[in-house]
Amino acid sequence: MPNPYISGTGFYLPPRIVTNDELSSYMDTTDEWIQERTGIKERRYVEKGVGPSDLAIPATEQALKAAGLTVSDIDFIIFATSTPDFYAPGSGCVLQEKMGFNEIGALDIRVQCSGFIYGLSIAEQYIRTGNFKNILLIGAEVQSTAMNLTDEGRDTAIIFGDGSGAAIISATEENKGILSTHMHSEGKYLKELWLEAPASNAGHPRITREVLDEGKQYLKMNGKEVFRHAITRFPEVINEALEANNLTSENINLLIPHQANLRITQMVQKRLGLSNDQVFSNIHKYGNTTAATIPIALAEAFNEGRIKEGDILVLAAFGAGFTWASAIMKW
Repeated sequence: MPNPYISGTGFYLPPRIVTNDELSSYMDTTDEWIQERTGIKERRYVEKGVGPSDLAIPATEQALKAAGLTVSDIDFIIFATSTPDFYAPGSGCVLQEKMGFNEIGALDIRVQCSGFIYGLSIAEQYIRTGNFKNILLIGAEVQSTAMNLTDEGRDTAIIFGDGSGAAIISATEENKGILSTHMHSEGKYLKELWLEAPASNAGHPRITREVLDEGKQYLKMNGKEVFRHAITRFPEVINEALEANNLTSENINLLIPHQANLRITQMVQKRLGLSNDQVFSNIHKYGNTTAATIPIALAEAFNEGRIKEGDILVLAAFGAGFTWASAIMKW
């Protein structure tokens, strides 16, 4: 049975940098206030007309080059996003056409912040069963267009940004790759972090002037509840992965958590007893890019030499749904 491993990574951020000072010109906030509560200094926003499939192209090109592959070598596309280019069709199909992939399957998954790890689990199964040899896994988001840049939307507007990351999951006979993946959900908390509109259960039409006037098209978050659950679920699902492979936190060479909030990462690090060298964080530069945060961080960590052959790597995420997940691998 072949082992699934990450043969190449890539990432891309739109060029427009939005600083905390710029946000303070739209709403009642300051650079100091944002950094203290989130650890974020700046984030990236797309220009009008740019969707997640556009952001995914350069990230995919980097990943293919790193893996020594071309578009014709890819057997399947998995596109994780909570902000698709269109309501239909999925962004995977959009990317397939834009990059000229073969007539392969293209699967969109919407598990928000946990999307990349859920996608990794899907890719893992396809590789292990021998169905595919090379799978493209994308995490890409355009969150800026779902932000309410006023005092009313401040709690979410200061956190989220746009970006994309890509990984090629390939088959190998070597003793390396994904060891296990673990996924969970708890839908009773869905309204603690959600985007209410557009919604197919809203009646006809799906979008009305009343819906827009009420601001239902903007992302809403109960920050205190999200924080409370995140600092519990992160350590749980990380320990689940470690125990499944007879490992402990001391065996972790690098933990790459979903980049939600620096305070969450620091709390998780403390609870697991990890050193600064064992945890990767880049939220200060990019904010929370939802399904894109882990693949961006993964590619950046590799480029910086933070990941070496034989390292034990743990990925973990928590987000809307609520959903949470982890993956453990030998690089």
